[in-house]
Amino acid sequence: MKFLLVDGFPMVRAALTGLIEQHFAGAMVQGVDTVAAAREVLARELPQLVLLDLRVTGGFELLQEIHDEHLTLPVVVISGSDDTNDALQALGAGAMGYVPERSDLQTLVQALQLVLDGGTYVPPLKRLVEPAPAGASPAADAPDWSSLPLTPRQKHVLNLLTQGLSNKLIARELGVSVDTVKDHVAAVLKALGVASRTQAVVVATQRAQRGS
Repeated sequence: MKFLLVDGFPMVRAALTGLIEQHFAGAMVQGVDTVAAAREVLARELPQLVLLDLRVTGGFELLQEIHDEHLTLPVVVISGSDDTNDALQALGAGAMGYVPERSDLQTLVQALQLVLDGGTYVPPLKRLVEPAPAGASPAADAPDWSSLPLTPRQKHVLNLLTQGLSNKLIARELGVSVDTVKDHVAAVLKALGVASRTQAVVVATQRAQRGS
């Protein structure tokens, strides 16, 4: 299993390489420090996954290129930012996972495994769903789901999706079966015209921020 690691810091590349090799049997990690070097690797042979630090100059453009030219190649983004809008921008550009640097190593390993298994990793976007203090004005980036064509229950499920909860955890939160949660998630995806949970979070948040 081959990984491409794009990070500008030698010590970080060494640490992440060791982590990946420790947790993924037979993993081969090629580390590069520039977008140009990453493009050369991708031109020769596609890895199973790209781990990309967006602080690398041109990193966001590389993410978009991979999405446009290698649609099935998953990219997990590492970012120094845990800002909701930054996460949504990366996910909207094609990342299959977004891991803030404040996350622990186990979270990164779990995110990589989830993406390798065909899933997407959405970090807990709690700022989207935390209620404002009593008497305070709503935060500028707090979503207003009222314009979305969703039932109250579906909006609740959408809120939980923005926190990165699995179907099992959503079921526990709502006190319903996992199958019922799957039905709600499917209804949310259909109503928003998207194909994945990640797309649902991105599209719903963007539409809520536009008020449409």
